[in-house]
Amino acid sequence: MADVAIKPISRILVANRGEIACRVFRTAQDMGISTVAIYADGDADASFVRDADLAIALHGTTSAQTYLDIDKVLAACKASNADAVHPGYGFLSENAQFAEAVQAMGLTWIGPPVGAIKQMGDKLAAKALMTKAKVPTLPAQEVSDNADLEQAAKEIGYPVLVKASAGGGGRGMRIVEDPSGLEDAVAGARREAGASFGDDTIFFERWLTSSRHVEMQIMGDLHGNAVHMFERECSIQRRHQKIIEEAPSSAVSEDLRNRMGDAALAAANQLGYTSAGTVEFLVSGDEFWFLEVNTRLQVEHPVTEEITGIDLVREQIRIAEGEPLGYTQEDLAINGHSIEARVYAENPANNFLPSPGTIDVWEPSPRVRVDSGIESGSEVSIYFDPLIAKVISHAPTRREAAAKLARGLETTQLHGIANNRDFLVAVLRTSEFLAGDTTTDFIERVNPPRTREASEGELIDVAIAVSLFSQHQRRQDARVLTYIQSGWRNSLMPPERVRYTYGDAELNVEYRSQRDSAFAFDINGQSLNAVVKHASDEDIDLAIDGRRMKFQLRSNGAVWQTHGPAGDLQIEELPRFVVPDEAELSGGLVAPMPGKVLATAVAEGDTVEAGQLLVVLEAMKMEHRIVAPAAGTVTKIHIEVGEQVEKDVVLVDLDEAET
Repeated sequence: MADVAIKPISRILVANRGEIACRVFRTAQDMGISTVAIYADGDADASFVRDADLAIALHGTTSAQTYLDIDKVLAACKASNADAVHPGYGFLSENAQFAEAVQAMGLTWIGPPVGAIKQMGDKLAAKALMTKAKVPTLPAQEVSDNADLEQAAKEIGYPVLVKASAGGGGRGMRIVEDPSGLEDAVAGARREAGASFGDDTIFFERWLTSSRHVEMQIMGDLHGNAVHMFERECSIQRRHQKIIEEAPSSAVSEDLRNRMGDAALAAANQLGYTSAGTVEFLVSGDEFWFLEVNTRLQVEHPVTEEITGIDLVREQIRIAEGEPLGYTQEDLAINGHSIEARVYAENPANNFLPSPGTIDVWEPSPRVRVDSGIESGSEVSIYFDPLIAKVISHAPTRREAAAKLARGLETTQLHGIANNRDFLVAVLRTSEFLAGDTTTDFIERVNPPRTREASEGELIDVAIAVSLFSQHQRRQDARVLTYIQSGWRNSLMPPERVRYTYGDAELNVEYRSQRDSAFAFDINGQSLNAVVKHASDEDIDLAIDGRRMKFQLRSNGAVWQTHGPAGDLQIEELPRFVVPDEAELSGGLVAPMPGKVLATAVAEGDTVEAGQLLVVLEAMKMEHRIVAPAAGTVTKIHIEVGEQVEKDVVLVDLDEAET
């Protein structure tokens, strides 16, 4: 065992933002350690800034101007008198230059050795090193600027994964099925890799269409001890980014777990690894192949914490201070099952397109673990990752963990922004997921519903709740005759009438007060009776034909944001009088979100085919291709490369060809 001096940490600066900053602060403060946040201009009012004991402004808006600016982050370290830095995940977490600079200032780096970061930062070099350590790897080949793309892809074999050598998180990655899409995929991957990681080196790797993405959590101390903390399965992905992770994997036998664990520890020993890290593998049947080593804490680390009972952030801090692990591989055991779902600001119905904006309501369920950095009123910026929260369940069995997580997501209130919450619930309740059939092509193969469609009965219940809640609010605001029973009339009057819409459905509601304090409703020809048991400024408790239920309700203009027994639902109240139609733009292709124009692929006067690329936008750290919806002629281009555009701005005018 190495002779390592213990160096207690008193103040940690977290070189990150949002959810992971809050997560590190929580453990550090529990350990009696002071915390420091850094923040971009748009994050000035974010919850992670308030959670810290001290916060330093970076004065900028984009990632490059703030969290990726090494000089600014180091200046914040100096200004805050921090004696340690935790990089979180993403941004500078796997930047060897930053880790070296932190240590050169005499600060403690809460992460792996610089040498390990350098070796694993180049995925091609990492593969070579793992081959030396006798860890199985997939065929791969670097692609230089003047390489024969078709020949290189042919040698690897289709389908080919075009992959950035630096970085991760699904950025700079493209799957190519045949030679026709190769050139565009390479250009897009290079561009995205250069923008995200400052290094546009790419390589080809054999792509296994139906496999599992399984990773092993490793932890090493400064005394030469290392353990693995079992596996996590992260196969359910979109855009090569994980959205549901679990531990342990339902497909990993004890023998496979031991072999993968041995391979992960062989990788750790080859690197002289310390702190938390993850060795990622592709698994097919009883075989596995090395993918990469993430030299940092993973987004999905909570599922490992739940099944082992070990706080991984605490272990990182202890190890950085010089403490030994204090346990061996034999001391670790798997307790139950844990599943994590990542809630993103994105629209599953529109190919999971990111959807920045303001979160009107955020009230997570108390029955599950929720790691987030947002609150009601938080802004999801176009400049950063659209993660809203991680929701984590733990239960004795996998089936119970899935049910607990699905219900935890359903009973979480989230309004004001498009999100994937209902899609996640649908995934967790598919027969394929419950059977453990979770390969990397799950979303395409199983095709869970992208949105939740409310039943007619649920819509009627919500319409009654909104109508009576509105009626209650009007009575609360009344200035005269406040002692009279709500809805009372001294003569036979027409019923109250209101109309609501939900998608294409319209609800025509009529109701009147009865002598017994109940309300008689007629909704689209259905007769029901409702009794208000209790109402406040934000919720209503009522019985509808003897069925007792509660709703939380808020109005945002004409839109009612409701939360009832089945979860969140939004309906829109139609105006009593006809509003003149507003003129609509026609013939133009508009920006689906705010973003930066990276490239235009056509010129005015060009004839294009349906599906042909027109414009490439960059938003929320990803590229988005705007393609022609039909064949036609480009009559005008309204934007320029490098221009920042807002949502719904017209990009290109297209005169569609007659059919």
